[in-house]
Amino acid sequence: MLRASRFLKKGSSNIARAATMVPAAVAQRSTHIRIHVEKETIVKLLYNIGSKKEVEQYLGHFSSVESQKFAVIKVVHGAGPQLNKRLEAANIEARYEDGIRITDGPTWPLLVSENRKLVEALERLGTRARPITGGVFVADYLNKDKYDRVGKIVRVNREVVESSIRAGCLPILTSLAETPEGQILNVNADIAAGELARVLEPLKIVYLNEKNGLYHGTTGKRIESIHLDEEYEDLLKEPWGDQGAAGHAARSSSVAIISAEHLHKELFTHSGAGTLIMRGHRLFSEQDLANVDSTISSGAVTAASYWQKLAELKREGGQYWIYGDEPYQVAAIVTRKPGQSISHVDKLVASKAAVLGNITDNAWKLITRDHPQLAWSASRTNDDLSWHFERADGSWAVGDEIVFWYGVEDWKQISDLVATKAKSAGVAAETAKPASGVRAYSTMARRPVVPIVPGGARRSYTTSASANVSAGAPLRVGLIGARGYTGRELIRLIDTHPRFELAYVSSRELAGKPVPNYNKSQLNHVNLSAQQVGELARGGRDAVDVWILALPNNVAAPFVAAIDAATAGVSMAQQPVVVDLSADYRFDSSGQWAYGLPELHRPALLASTTGRIANPGCYATGSQMGLAPLLPYMDATRLPSIFGVSGYSGAGTNPSPKNDPAFLRDNFIPYAPVNHIHEREIGYSLTRASKPTFPFNASNPLRVQFTPHVASFFQGISLTLHVPLRMSMTAKDMLEVYREFYQSERLVHVTESAPLVRDNAEKHYVAVGGFAVPPTDSTEEGSASLAGRRAVLNVTLDNLLKGAATQAVQNMNIAMGIDEYMGIPVQDAPTMSLK
Repeated sequence: MLRASRFLKKGSSNIARAATMVPAAVAQRSTHIRIHVEKETIVKLLYNIGSKKEVEQYLGHFSSVESQKFAVIKVVHGAGPQLNKRLEAANIEARYEDGIRITDGPTWPLLVSENRKLVEALERLGTRARPITGGVFVADYLNKDKYDRVGKIVRVNREVVESSIRAGCLPILTSLAETPEGQILNVNADIAAGELARVLEPLKIVYLNEKNGLYHGTTGKRIESIHLDEEYEDLLKEPWGDQGAAGHAARSSSVAIISAEHLHKELFTHSGAGTLIMRGHRLFSEQDLANVDSTISSGAVTAASYWQKLAELKREGGQYWIYGDEPYQVAAIVTRKPGQSISHVDKLVASKAAVLGNITDNAWKLITRDHPQLAWSASRTNDDLSWHFERADGSWAVGDEIVFWYGVEDWKQISDLVATKAKSAGVAAETAKPASGVRAYSTMARRPVVPIVPGGARRSYTTSASANVSAGAPLRVGLIGARGYTGRELIRLIDTHPRFELAYVSSRELAGKPVPNYNKSQLNHVNLSAQQVGELARGGRDAVDVWILALPNNVAAPFVAAIDAATAGVSMAQQPVVVDLSADYRFDSSGQWAYGLPELHRPALLASTTGRIANPGCYATGSQMGLAPLLPYMDATRLPSIFGVSGYSGAGTNPSPKNDPAFLRDNFIPYAPVNHIHEREIGYSLTRASKPTFPFNASNPLRVQFTPHVASFFQGISLTLHVPLRMSMTAKDMLEVYREFYQSERLVHVTESAPLVRDNAEKHYVAVGGFAVPPTDSTEEGSASLAGRRAVLNVTLDNLLKGAATQAVQNMNIAMGIDEYMGIPVQDAPTMSLK
């Protein structure tokens, strides 16, 4: 009860709070309007915590005739100590026998009152709840002489529960049952929840505990999932394993053990957060089509001609495996050619129920157990691409498809995979070798899933939508504008990059002089005009694969026009990528330019077919990274405020007071107090990253207040953000939101303490931390209604690296279809302190 109340009082991330979004006046209108508003509330809730795919699936379920069977939630868990305190206060002795509470007459009023308290807590938050203390469970005495009024459930009356749901009320049950003669008995709450679930056959059964799941008794690590039919003997017979009510679950139900704070994730996302226990149907693996149900071989999964090919493969010495569950909610076909060690996933189909019930993931475990080396491909337009990226060790974009692999370490095998796929797709590709002995393909350890905006799943992809990058071949880069600080950092990064090499480095002032800090070859600066760049672009990627424009604002257009004119009518696979570091194309609305902030716009970058990327500004990068996780929670009536301080390298190399160390000594210079270009960029780009249900979106664009300053240190940026909220939050809430949002982003570090400029100067990541929430908002002194409704946080980054050069390399990697982080040193977060 206590934990349930704490969950219900927590911010907008919980389900009960969603009910308070509906104005009280709405309840007095027609039933049609009330249903419309409630549905809108559910839609907003789902978009806040889930991906678009998940939203569509769960809305489909809510709209189905079986939506009343969605979930059974056991809220009161581990409340025995609290009940014992209540009994002690009433001078009643708590007695146990064999671990079972002996339940006598004086205990009944306390059990019933706890049920009533939960209902009252829900009603205070605007949720229609109905207490049900009897009439649901029918029981016999477990052992009357030994345990007194303790029962074992023999029947469940589902009509009482369903009538409450039909009336629009949330049924709140106690673990009390009745004998046929009317005697009330106490029953085990876990078993009661399981028996109810077995009768109702809900999609999910949820048990709440403090630890947010089950933990392995030997390793101490949380168990993410257990499949009862597959893993019962290995896990649930351990001394630390407790089946609980999982054995009572219907085949169609999954059981989750999770903390109250993460309940919403388990209910409305695939990723969940605790331990998922799946019963489902036992999975099978067959290597003979004759042993497989006729429904799979009659065209339900694939055409008959495909089965003939499988039979031919087997005659030639190859193998095939057919995986599925008994009702064929999921089916997969894996093949291996004669003499090869890598298996190929040829087919993988799953029903909506299989996805929602995590049956697909369990089938994947079985496949990877049988096949340590796997390869497969998926269309670049596949809605479930993130699922494939998460499970792959590496990937390569070939034409309209992406080749994925798992467990493959040998470069020759990978290059053969890519070349074979390219040949079948009619795309030119070479069989390549590692460049200079460097492991040059796209691999990385599996990382957890994260939302593009809070709630739901966002993956950090290993590749992008490039078409025909020759596997392992050097990628030639032309750098226009090498004199500035950012140009120097780009040269250093490209010098150590496994795949990129400089072809041209253009600078009017440095023409003819050697390029410093570049060791791959002897290279002198040149002075390329826009016309010369266009002529080089006619050679396609044989001349230059990527052009980087590191030029001042309003200078890039002639170079872009020359490249566009030279490549008109040429396929995108042969056109060079263009990355512009100025502000000239950051506000593009034509769809030709992708905004290159991968952590917030990665899907758009992956989907881009133009090869044109507008690199964000330094202040804009840090500000957006600081604001993005709070987008769903912002107050649309008040503007965020950002106080920014940059090192004087941000003022460029042209002499001015803003980059004069003597003038800056013991000094601090504010500039552009209104209408700074980054102020507009922050609002414009975050609006594009917002979901329609957020307070700020396309119909209500975000605006921010931003004031920049320059200080006496050379490089780095410090930002202090004040963000008005539409609901109360705590500093701990904010920390959890940011950790979840950025959990798999390798160039973002979230810390509790305020990050310092000196800690990530010359580093490649953004640091976010120092979360604070004033007890009242200073704009309304003493206003209790605004308590906790203004978030304050700090962001630091290196303006020359993640604010410019590092981000450019990150975008180049994505555009060329290689590992997003290749060539970028990824550092662990330092220990932040004020010492």
